[in-house]
Amino acid sequence: MALLVFLLLAFFTGPAQFESSSTVRLVGGPHRCEGRVEVQQNGEWGTVCDDGWGMEDVAVVCRELNCGEAKWTPSGTLYTPSTDKDQKVFLQEVICQGHELNLSQCDQVEVFDCTHDEDAGAQCEKPSLTVRLAGGPHRCEGRVEVQQNGEWHTMCHAGWGMEEAAVVCRELNCGEAKGTPRGTAYEPSTGTDQKVLMQEVICQGHELNLTACEPVDIFDCFHNEGAGVQCEKPSLTVRLAGGPHRCEGRVEVQQNGEWHTMCHAGWGMEEAAVVCRELNCGEAKGTPRGTAYEPSTGTDQKVLMQEVICQGHELNLTACEPVDIFDCFHNEGAGVQCEMLENVRLVGGPRRCKGRVEVKHQGKWGTVCKAGWNLSAVKVVCRQLGCGKALLTKRCCSTTQGQGPIWLSEVSCSGRELSLQRCSSGILGKNNCTHDDDMCVECEDPFDLRLVGGDTNCSGRLEVLHKGEWGSVCDDGWGEEEDRTVCKQLGCGESLFPSAKIQKFGRGVGRIWLDDVRCSGKEKSLEQCQHRFWGHHDCNHKEDVAVICSGKPCRWNS
Repeated sequence: MALLVFLLLAFFTGPAQFESSSTVRLVGGPHRCEGRVEVQQNGEWGTVCDDGWGMEDVAVVCRELNCGEAKWTPSGTLYTPSTDKDQKVFLQEVICQGHELNLSQCDQVEVFDCTHDEDAGAQCEKPSLTVRLAGGPHRCEGRVEVQQNGEWHTMCHAGWGMEEAAVVCRELNCGEAKGTPRGTAYEPSTGTDQKVLMQEVICQGHELNLTACEPVDIFDCFHNEGAGVQCEKPSLTVRLAGGPHRCEGRVEVQQNGEWHTMCHAGWGMEEAAVVCRELNCGEAKGTPRGTAYEPSTGTDQKVLMQEVICQGHELNLTACEPVDIFDCFHNEGAGVQCEMLENVRLVGGPRRCKGRVEVKHQGKWGTVCKAGWNLSAVKVVCRQLGCGKALLTKRCCSTTQGQGPIWLSEVSCSGRELSLQRCSSGILGKNNCTHDDDMCVECEDPFDLRLVGGDTNCSGRLEVLHKGEWGSVCDDGWGEEEDRTVCKQLGCGESLFPSAKIQKFGRGVGRIWLDDVRCSGKEKSLEQCQHRFWGHHDCNHKEDVAVICSGKPCRWNS
């Protein structure tokens, strides 16, 4: 009879509402966004019966807990049971439409015949924690902060150890964890009311990110209880891209296996000096905009940092102070122009990647004897100079001969070395060689050129090599200075401009690589002249450039 009265009252009075002070949580699951549903009333936690429990109800719970989308409505019995043996089932049924902001806005029916075997569960998207280290000397050391609802919160130091630090360092790609200092060791947050997000987070140390660790109840502790992490200082891999050689171009740094452009904001000669020093490229000569060079092939390539601050004496860019990560456009990218100083060079040939091998010792250049020389050594030299693959292993051009000391002989390389200095050789400066034995090599130049269709290698249609493919050059703006530069680069004497006609040598086929080439006449090679981006033109092969020079190219003897 009592049960009948209760049912009639429930029917005529309609569903009740939660008290606005009710609180919801998910417990017993693998993370805070999955588990058995519990609500709090009058300071006590109780469960919810799964009668009528559906995705609309789970969606509201997920929204209230800031846990993303609802994924499933599992039984609460799947999760670790409550330690409170006297815990009550507070609610018989919850009725949500799915649009409510929290569970207290839904209708509910109070419990009368549910047991804990019918507890409701909820599975939401696993929360993703955005982590940073703030206030430290670099991005891999500082106070641990996580982002929630667009705001940054400090992690509490309670229970924080090397396992948690290891996970943070791994997530931030900062190498090994070195220590767990208090967060107060670092520059304080600018937000005076910044909260501490969690009392404790428990990691095993093998997790890939902090999201995979187990958080403990939210708890407010003071900032003097904030956690800190000290990781290895990040090492930036730097390169200069899109320029005429490896010591000039757009500044790019590698992070997580991807290359990113450095922003030009605040970039100056101090920063350029550090890059040149790190790349073994001599003194810094200038800081042109990155747009002066061939653009990146990655159209969505990001700019890594808004600014990096160097004093100019640092050994590498890693030692400089980075400023907050910032997305700026590629037309704001930084560029660097360094001297092209090398410990190895190729001289006496028609271009940078073909000539007599010389090495520098005690500030003086000397030659290398061909004794013991093989293709593996040529590969090392070509790689060291950024000249592409080895093409030839031959003796030197008959019109030139080395002078000064013969530093190396009996050079032996595996072909995998990064520089000739890492190959084995005979005693430095001790050998029975003469300059007739000087070694010369030829590599594929990233920017090579040739004249084709003529009677000699010093006349014909001009073609340039780019990305392993030969293409022609458009004659828009082409004049005597450009002709002179080509003849000089090929070692073919003086230009006979304007005697060349393309009809004499035939039109090209395939790619037209360059257009609007502008030389001053002082350049040693065409790669130093201004031109449009590679492959950008408004020409056809009727406009191909042809060049006739006065001399004959240097012949190579085997």
